[in-house]
Amino acid sequence: MEKTSQSDCWIANEAGRSPSFLRGGWRAGAARTRRIPLKSFLNVLPLAILLGGCGVDAPKPAPAETKPAESAIPEEIQLAAKAFLGSESQVLTFGDLAKNGKQQFLVANVVPKTPTNNLPGTIVTRVVVAENTDGKWAEVLRCDEHLKNQKGFLGLTPLVAVTGWRLQYEQSDDKGLQLYFTPLKGVTDSHVLPIGIRFNPATKRYQSLDRTYEHFLPESPSLQDLRSTLR
Repeated sequence: MEKTSQSDCWIANEAGRSPSFLRGGWRAGAARTRRIPLKSFLNVLPLAILLGGCGVDAPKPAPAETKPAESAIPEEIQLAAKAFLGSESQVLTFGDLAKNGKQQFLVANVVPKTPTNNLPGTIVTRVVVAENTDGKWAEVLRCDEHLKNQKGFLGLTPLVAVTGWRLQYEQSDDKGLQLYFTPLKGVTDSHVLPIGIRFNPATKRYQSLDRTYEHFLPESPSLQDLRSTLR
């Protein structure tokens, strides 16, 4: 009886030292019976964690401060643009456009896109380039029915009134703002070429370019003088 009890204790102690997966070789049937409750336990464990987590309030992140959206166009320029072309005007670009060290902006009355107006490009009726000198904004280029600057009508401007233009523009690092106006109405030539305009550092004003877009053209003080020049 004593041997039996010692032998049983030795087996129990040895079994206690061995991991459960090694003991499976001794009692295969017992090992299989233990897999069922373990599997069930693993199936229930995620649900228990989920139910336990529901009872704890997770810390909520502090609401982010809502800042008012900053306008890309300074209010000073917006107010000046409205003074030149009204409340429906749209500032297209601004900055040192002429590369002369002065702030300028390009503003236009843009014709909205509609089913009847599906023309490519930006369609405008009036355009102004304004320049800031000593805190005051002054008009240095205007496009309405004709193309004009401080000295008069630009070369190549149509002699008949134009009520709509296609405007294209680009900014060059060395030449500054380059504008291209194509008349859409008031002309009979449907293949008319764009009229190029940019700032002339020699005369310090915007002037039109010849058909090569390389040489500046002089202005005319009146349309009559311009008509005589074209003849």
